[in-house]
Amino acid sequence: MNPLYLGVLLVFVSAAAFGVMTIFAVFAYGAGVSVSTLLFLRFLFASAIFFGLILWKKESVRVNKKQLLSLFLLGGILYTMQSLSFFSAVQYIPTSMAALLLYTFPAFVAILSFFVEKEKLRKKTIIAMAISFVGLAMVLGLSFGEIHPLGVFLALAAAIFYSVYIIVGNRVVKGLSPYVTSAYITLFACFSTFLVAQKDGGIDLSFDVQGWFALAGIVVFSTVVAISTFFRALQLISSTKASVLSTFEPVVTFVASALLLGESFTWLQLVGGAAVLGGAVLIVSGKEESAGQAAEKVEAVS
Repeated sequence: MNPLYLGVLLVFVSAAAFGVMTIFAVFAYGAGVSVSTLLFLRFLFASAIFFGLILWKKESVRVNKKQLLSLFLLGGILYTMQSLSFFSAVQYIPTSMAALLLYTFPAFVAILSFFVEKEKLRKKTIIAMAISFVGLAMVLGLSFGEIHPLGVFLALAAAIFYSVYIIVGNRVVKGLSPYVTSAYITLFACFSTFLVAQKDGGIDLSFDVQGWFALAGIVVFSTVVAISTFFRALQLISSTKASVLSTFEPVVTFVASALLLGESFTWLQLVGGAAVLGGAVLIVSGKEESAGQAAEKVEAVS
């Protein structure tokens, strides 16, 4: 398969896997799982699976000091701070507004890529981001109410943390396999979330059986599948393309909520979902690299 289209497919798989995490979380919270315990167990089990896959595939887990530092930055700081910022933001502003602000990250990625990676900021990319952003506003059904400045700041901080995470990750994956990258990131995130859990009163395992099933879904689909496919996609397509395409995630969340949780949707939200997909199609049609350049990338990391 053409590297570009394979990369696009992998981003969509990752977005779908991330998109259903909210659904699993609803069932987990309903079973009595706390946020800090959920985050810690998520990364604990995910890191165990990733390292198990590495052993099964007989890949080396050795990384140099520079790579180790980058992986710690990704998992121990950026991914943890992004999660904490976002979950704190929803305490001050509506979830729909927080989610929309979070998904401004493709714009930050494009800007950072322009300065850091010297990646051209093409007209089609800008238009695609605008279309996807408007589509997200329709899908999420904004009801801002009274806007709290701190909530807006935290949601934008989450977007910036995630943007830096993608830029750093784009560099790290060029020298490591997706499984090794994901294994170390989830391991470091496990350490960080353990400290957060201790601050919140410790790990609480006194929740219903349903919570373990929901946790399993988050670990397997929304962490192992989602993270590994996203990093593999970054080896095939640019970080800007990957970030714009990943705006498909909230559309998946919306559809899954309607089907599994019985939440209703409007025609405006359907149009918004189509707009998000339209933005994704536009970003793919405006590909910046030739097939030969993409193939060289694949050879460089394989």
